[in-house]
Amino acid sequence: MRRILFIGAMAWLISGTAYGQFFSKMQMGSDEAKTTATGSAGGANSQNANSGLEHCTETLGTVTIEEDTTQPWFYSLQQYQLGPTTPVLKMLLQQSNCFVVVARGRAMRNMRQERALAASGELRRNSKMHKGQMVAADYIVEPSVTFSNSNAGGIGGAIGGLFGSVGAAIGGSIHTKEASTMLTLIDTRSGVQLAAAEGSARNMDFGAIGGILGAHGGGGLGGYSNTAQGKVVVAAFTDSVNNLIKAVKNYKAQQVKGGLGTGGHLKVGD
Repeated sequence: MRRILFIGAMAWLISGTAYGQFFSKMQMGSDEAKTTATGSAGGANSQNANSGLEHCTETLGTVTIEEDTTQPWFYSLQQYQLGPTTPVLKMLLQQSNCFVVVARGRAMRNMRQERALAASGELRRNSKMHKGQMVAADYIVEPSVTFSNSNAGGIGGAIGGLFGSVGAAIGGSIHTKEASTMLTLIDTRSGVQLAAAEGSARNMDFGAIGGILGAHGGGGLGGYSNTAQGKVVVAAFTDSVNNLIKAVKNYKAQQVKGGLGTGGHLKVGD
């Protein structure tokens, strides 16, 4: 009997105007689903980009992103349903206007496939697929995740000490999510590392209690409620991009007396 009453109550809620719209309508462009990498980029122009993203008035060169998918950090991201970081970084770098992004990796394999079709005579004569059309990458950006912690500590003990077992239960659902990332910029011609930048992000996840307080407390928790770890990682990479751009804006080449790669000045003893 209880089960029948429950099903009837749920049907009544879903059929109601407000709740029916909540359950049945897809929300495109939902702010709740966005990360710090927002909007789009088209050439030198961007739309709805993160207002906190650094920007260059002059483009510094071409760049490709080389993500080492064999590293443990790459596999650890999969538990947060976070795929490769490359698409996020490509958009952020293009939105910044500091670099022109050139395709490599899987896109390069597809490009070679098209050129193989052209060389075999399978493509139309006016396909305009010729040698000497590809643009060189001046720089390589290498991303990495230093650490990603979806539970950097709850506050159940502290709240429990004040409010007892109920407070401990509430505090146990509140966790701190953290991530730290790195970006390095390599010159493709010399192999010299030109810049390196760290980025980090931290947020509070109120778990199940966040949904209750958000629904009955006027939404006071805002963006701190139920924040996914993947969003924290993206925020950390956005911070890394900002720090990298700040570094290259103030770039000054390192000088070695006698020239780079000529032996250096740290000598080995006999």
